[in-house]
Amino acid sequence: MNLPRRLGLTGSIGAGKSTVAELLRNRGFPVLDADAVAREVTEDPAVLRELAAAFPGVVHGGRLDRAALASRVFGDPAALAQLNALTHPRVRARMAELEKACQASWAVHDIPLLFEGGLESGMDALLVVDAPLETRLERVRSRSGLSEAEVLARDARQLPASEKRRRAAAHPRAAVLDNAGSLRELEQQLDQALRQLGVELAH
Repeated sequence: MNLPRRLGLTGSIGAGKSTVAELLRNRGFPVLDADAVAREVTEDPAVLRELAAAFPGVVHGGRLDRAALASRVFGDPAALAQLNALTHPRVRARMAELEKACQASWAVHDIPLLFEGGLESGMDALLVVDAPLETRLERVRSRSGLSEAEVLARDARQLPASEKRRRAAAHPRAAVLDNAGSLRELEQQLDQALRQLGVELAH
């Protein structure tokens, strides 16, 4: 079976990764969304039972209280590692299933923690979306209602944007999109990056 080549897509919170994912969908690329797959995985009754046993009080009426789970594990490396051990293998397996079903020559792997998970080596090309911290803070606060401190705390749980840029520079086939301007400017950067990386859908 000929699997599609992998275009890894990542970026810091508020940088505009989801916007780029939508632009790629509009250009015909299948997008495998790791966050969506994680939500799907944690709706599995077997996974919910394991989560309820590991983290009492986070499952109510057969549904996961994501806010309660987040408050339980973030800031506790051991609890976060336990959660990741429960969910990450299942997420990877589901992503692999979705990848096999793709008919395109390239599939986009939309993974917020791509570098944190050491997944860049498995990608044929990378797109990293970035924007100034002040811009990212304002975007997240306006859409989520989170305080600046809460956004900064979430941002701190990811690699710094500068480190993501450094790792992109170390990858043989990567581009960074600076999303500080208009949507039109972002689209132009994206199209240029796809040409630069040789990422195109076979016709």
